[in-house]
Parts: sequence; C-alpha cells; structure tokens
Amino acid sequence: MTTRPRIYSFTQESNDGYAIALHGGAGTLDENALDDERLAYFHQTLRHCLAQGERILANGGSALDAVEATVKALELAEEFNAGHGACMTWNGEHELDAAIMDGATRQSGAIASIRTTKSPIAAARAVLDHSDHLLLSGQGADDFARLAGLESVDNSYFTTPMRLQHWQDLHTERADAERDLFRFGTVGAVARDRHGNLAAATSTGGITNKRWGRIGDSPLVGSGTYADNRSCAISCTGHGELFIRAVAAHDISSRMRYLGERLDTACTTLLANDLNVPNGAGGMIGVDAQGNLTLAFNSRGMYRAWSSECGAAGSAIGEGVVEWQPMKAEG
Repeated sequence: MTTRPRIYSFTQESNDGYAIALHGGAGTLDENALDDERLAYFHQTLRHCLAQGERILANGGSALDAVEATVKALELAEEFNAGHGACMTWNGEHELDAAIMDGATRQSGAIASIRTTKSPIAAARAVLDHSDHLLLSGQGADDFARLAGLESVDNSYFTTPMRLQHWQDLHTERADAERDLFRFGTVGAVARDRHGNLAAATSTGGITNKRWGRIGDSPLVGSGTYADNRSCAISCTGHGELFIRAVAAHDISSRMRYLGERLDTACTTLLANDLNVPNGAGGMIGVDAQGNLTLAFNSRGMYRAWSSECGAAGSAIGEGVVEWQPMKAEG
C-alpha cells in the first residue's frame, strides 16, 4: 500500500550576510538503513562539500563561484548520483546533466547527456561564461567543454563498484529499480553572497536504467534549477518528470514574486499540490534575497547541509540534524 509522506521543511532565517545550502539527492532513502559509521561518513562528506562553497562566501566571493565549487565537490563524492558515482543507463554507460544560473543577471548555462567531461557543472559554467547558447547536449557539449579547456575522461571514469553491482543485479533480476535507495539522486547547491546576489547549480547522472537519451529536470532552467535576485535560488531533486511538468523551480519564484509568499510557504505549497504523489516526488533547497534558507521534501529523506553567516550550520538526511558553527573568514 502506497502512502503520501508528510512534508518535511526546515528554514534557517538570516539577517543578510552569506547563506548556502546543498542537497545530495532525495527519494526512497531511509537513514535508518545506514549504520552509525555510514551515517557519520555521509554527514562528514556533506560538511566537506559545503565547506568548498562556504569558504568562498566567507571570504567575500560570489554566490555563482560558491555553488559551482560545492557541486564540483559533490560530483567527486562517489556516493552521490553525479559525476564519479553517477548511475548507469540501460546500456551500462553514463549520461550526465547539469545547470548553473546567476540570479543577478539570470544568465544560465546547462549541458545534457554528456559522456566524457569530468565535471558536468564546470561544463555548464563554461556554457554560461563562454557561449552564446544556454543548453548544449551530447557530443557537441563534450566537444565544447574540451575546447573550453575542461578535463576529458573515459566514460568508465564515472563508474563505481556500487553502481556497477547494482546495474548487474538489475539486469539479472536480483534488484528492484523502484527500491533503489539512490535511484533519483541529484546534487545541487544554492547560495546568497554578501553582495546580495543569488545563484543555483544542479548536477545529476539521471535515473537508474534510463533509456533513449532520457533527460530530467536538472539541466532545464525553471524546472530543476533557477535563480533570480528578485525572489530566490532553487535546486530540486527527485522524480524529474514531475518537476518538469510543474516547472517547479520557477513556480516557487513566481509564487514569491506575484503572490508575496515566503520561500518556505512557496516550497511546501508546491510539494503539497503538484508534487504530492504516493511515496513522495522529492524535494528542493532554496535561498531568498535576504539569505533565508529552506530545505523541504516529501520523500523519506534528502541528503542536505546548510550554513548562514548569521545563523547555525548543519547537515541532515531524515529528521535528525548534526549541527556545527558557520565558517569564519580567513585572515
């Protein structure tokens, strides 16, 4: 029997200053399935990845640089479904998507179905900085990234033993894709810098066993990724098709701009309506123009971490939170 999980929403209020949050995916995961050692490892990894962007913000850097650095770190953490550790397609290969958006200018860069660029989010940033286009896909996107000076790798670089074993189990009917704890994994980050600028970035390997060049919401500006200084920056994770239909990230921004809703209200309203499906659709992280953070989901859990200059910092998977102090500026 399917159920409609309750919505879980956490808000960290701020009084300006920098703020940053990340997610490492949402879906069917259950932190009770992790032993203490594994749980501690995930919290340590989330904190390490967040620190890459937080350090930039604490020293006066830009939100755009911060979200790129954070997502790059998440792409290197093999437990998450992005970069090294991305899920495998039906054919046992990898097709990766990513997007990044600058809330100050609303300039965006995105890539889809790339196969040989080591850092998908770096490729998306290169599209933003060095291309007249917004979204590049397939071989053309890999070629562009290579010409932009980004590192290329063999497609097998993205494979990890866990992903390979699971792919083999699926193809010998020893596993159930619907019960994959990492099936809808995506990584992302949102930030506000001390200048008041917002940014969002998202990267993913898609969904386990995807076929026919399937592309989800992550590289689609307005669906899985969006940033606008007038409202908020959003990165989504979960069942991509549902987020595409809801134009989820832009809908949250629009609710704030046109209805005057708070960020947390806009997020939970979307989760309670268009994204209210049996077993949950996923979740999102967001930051508004004042630096208030919201991390919300209607699935069993969502890997997430956050920090703000004027508030607390922490990480969580389900409802249990590990707290620490925000980073201080160097020097």
